[in-house]
Amino acid sequence: MATAMAPTAVERAVLEEEFRWLLHDEVHAVLRQLQDILKEASLRFTLPGSGMEGPARQENFILGSSGTDQVKGVLTLQGDALSQADVNLKMPRNNQLLHFAFREDKQWKLQQIQDARNHVSQAIYLLNNRDESYQFRTGAEVLKLMDAVMLQLTRARNRLTTPATLTLPEIAASGLTRMFTPALPSDLLVNVYINLNKLCLTVYQLHTLQPNSTKNFRPAGGSVLHSPGAMFEWGSQRLEVSHVHKVESVIPWLNDALVFFTVSLQLCQQLKDKISVFSSYWSYRPF
Repeated sequence: MATAMAPTAVERAVLEEEFRWLLHDEVHAVLRQLQDILKEASLRFTLPGSGMEGPARQENFILGSSGTDQVKGVLTLQGDALSQADVNLKMPRNNQLLHFAFREDKQWKLQQIQDARNHVSQAIYLLNNRDESYQFRTGAEVLKLMDAVMLQLTRARNRLTTPATLTLPEIAASGLTRMFTPALPSDLLVNVYINLNKLCLTVYQLHTLQPNSTKNFRPAGGSVLHSPGAMFEWGSQRLEVSHVHKVESVIPWLNDALVFFTVSLQLCQQLKDKISVFSSYWSYRPF
């Protein structure tokens, strides 16, 4: 079988000229695109009020579920923090209606949003370090920059798409449990998290397992959403989840941010692919 012929001197000169154009012109065009897109993503997270440096505006999100009306409520988001919560819970057994809200002096930081915003800021910082006057000399230099930017964007996206898995004792010990007035009953746990573009509230109703219970006690491990029947130990008690209520609301600007992340990652990968194509023309790596 015939082997592929090496490029001639003329072909090599044309390829080298095309590669220089790629490094000097197209790379910077892509970087400008990325800067513009990520600036828009950053503005979504900033959510300015009056002026860019003003406080983030408050947004109310009505929580609902197509499967149950046991839990209804409104969560108020201010930037990356829940500043207010107003929740009604209808107890399944006796239809008793419970109402609980955040204490006025409390806010709950949503670490997922804060982390995603920080990763976007880091990606922008990496891009801004290569202004229009900067001359890329090798393809490897471009690949290294794209890998670094893609790492930050992937981490930002993952913080929104992959909520933390928590054990029930971790949820019980979280500060969120102690933020409500009146105080939550001892047989309730709550958790709030971001999943993709949604703000999610989960309420767990518990019952105590008696010492003479014939149930085989198996503590549940970490999970984003625990199911009825999950067991755990808290203090001197053994508890079991009897009911789980999950309600959620879409945050439109988080959806925008996820789209910006996807488009930016595609641009980075396309530029990497163009750089890598040139390596197939040489047996050695001129970049």
